[in-house]
Amino acid sequence: MAGRNDREQRRAEREEAEATSAADGAKRKRLLIAYSVAGLIAVAAIVVVILLVSGGGDSSNATGSAHINLDVSIGSTNGITPDERLGTPPPAPQVTDLQTAAKQAGCVLKLKLPDEGHEHIPLSSPTPNYKTNPPTSGAHVEPPYQQADGAYTEMPAPITFVHSLEHGRMEIQYSPKLSEKDQLALKGLYDTMYGATLLFPNEEMPYEVAATTWTNMLGCPKYKGAITLDAIRAFGKETWGKYGGEPVYAFTFTGPTPREPEE
Repeated sequence: MAGRNDREQRRAEREEAEATSAADGAKRKRLLIAYSVAGLIAVAAIVVVILLVSGGGDSSNATGSAHINLDVSIGSTNGITPDERLGTPPPAPQVTDLQTAAKQAGCVLKLKLPDEGHEHIPLSSPTPNYKTNPPTSGAHVEPPYQQADGAYTEMPAPITFVHSLEHGRMEIQYSPKLSEKDQLALKGLYDTMYGATLLFPNEEMPYEVAATTWTNMLGCPKYKGAITLDAIRAFGKETWGKYGGEPVYAFTFTGPTPREPEE
């Protein structure tokens, strides 16, 4: 009898131990599942934060971004605020000949102006007496303070953006008094050709809209909508990357350019 009682006791102990082990295993499994779910949630949260911070991906291609490349070898923002507004997509071009588009838009077109020099001057230097407004050539800031490619909400110092022109850049400028609607139309056009191009307001020029490259200028006393956009497009195709003495590819850039814009 005693032997049977011992066996039954041992069996009961084994069953109890097995039950405890099973319970512990189930508990561990639940904990592992909980930890896994928490980990997935944490990873998802991090991804969301990264996307929000980066604007949803590559900032150089994000719609509505300023398209500014912050590589110090390409230039500097010089503390000027980026323009991250979402531009209005432009209409398809209708007039592609530069002379025709400029005339219909009522713009002054000046090509192959006198080269005013290539002297490098310190960032603290006063603005030189440029012979055109906006300036199209002349003394400019020493590296690396050339204004970086991008869209800005403020006017950079002329000596900084003249250096950018020397490297084949095109600059689209507008009066800060231009309506928000028209500013966004220009931003939308810029978004289709932002490679090696700058966009910013200019409160000092006598035009509502202007586009410049080294020794070339398109000055428009009035913004006239689609035809003005056509004139800027044609000006970019004709003059972007061709003047200044310093090759446009000396500083790397990505994205569509005035020569090959997104249509």
